Amino acid sequence: MTRKFNFGAGPATIPTSVLEEVKEELLDWRGRGLSVMEISHRSDFYQEIALEAERDFRDLLGVPESYSVLFTHGGATLQNSAIPLNLSSPEGEASYINSGHWATRSINEAKKYTNVIIAASSEESEFTFFPKQSSWKISEQSDYIHITPNETIGGISLREIKEETIPLVADYSSSILSEPIDIEKFGLIYGGAQKNIGPAGLGFVIISRDLIGDPQNITPSPMNYSLLSESSSMYNTPPTFSWYVAGKVFKWLKNKGGVKAIAQINQKKAEKLYNFIDNSDFYFNNIEVTSRSIMNIPFLLKDKDLNDKFLKNSTQNGLLALKGHRSVGGMRASIYNAMPEEGVDYLISFMTQFEKDNL
Repeated sequence: MTRKFNFGAGPATIPTSVLEEVKEELLDWRGRGLSVMEISHRSDFYQEIALEAERDFRDLLGVPESYSVLFTHGGATLQNSAIPLNLSSPEGEASYINSGHWATRSINEAKKYTNVIIAASSEESEFTFFPKQSSWKISEQSDYIHITPNETIGGISLREIKEETIPLVADYSSSILSEPIDIEKFGLIYGGAQKNIGPAGLGFVIISRDLIGDPQNITPSPMNYSLLSESSSMYNTPPTFSWYVAGKVFKWLKNKGGVKAIAQINQKKAEKLYNFIDNSDFYFNNIEVTSRSIMNIPFLLKDKDLNDKFLKNSTQNGLLALKGHRSVGGMRASIYNAMPEEGVDYLISFMTQFEKDNL
């Protein structure tokens, strides 16, 4: 079987070697006569998987012991509720930076549980740039500041972040493990696994321990960071299979040289694709250069009547899931860690030929 190149934003491509390992172990995990999907999450066998995955995740990101690492249900969306429930109150407030679709979703959810201050927004410019940190108007009464450093849909990012005096909370769903992060600049980072870590259903929260312990009374127990931390994310049955696969992806990334090494590859892949688009009279990207994502690269055809043909032909050529989000249109290439450089090269080759054939 020949694997095709999956440019989907999530669920996204997973390293082939990881999928092969999973396939090999699926019916008989480590000679125990059963699948990892059949093992109790409270068994010594599964505890071994869970603890090893957490250790590797911590190693890859350099997470200090003063932070708790939680593996959760519900991806990032569930955390849009859990964060204000755990860090704020109905009488409190939180400052949010509105940088795009997912920031907007976070804002709308947080409004149910606390008072939201929009400290900066690029909505009037149709989210074509990330508001500079120097422009943020943060309320000093805020319990936290929320940002979405990489907007999956719009393809914008904030890659250099300065420390704030108020706890900084960040949704790293689509850029986690893509480049180094200084964890200690943040009070909490979170995200869904289905983009750069593994299968859908799993979420992660990395939280400073001094922020744990004062949830609102209405906080559901499975969303209570105190209970999750005390139980090592085993308050109830976690998404065990996704956690298991995530652990294998962490091993794969460590074997690739870790986050610093993959960041160099990611930068090279992104530069190749952006350079091609910027030097074309056929394709274009309208995101401010300093705000461009290296994970999610949207691009438009100057003749939008060719969109359907482009998608049909690209699919026929083994380039999958290039259709842009309905709110943006055009195309989007998500080039996460598991996307090999040859996939980007093949995409550029196809785009070059498509342009020649349709001038």
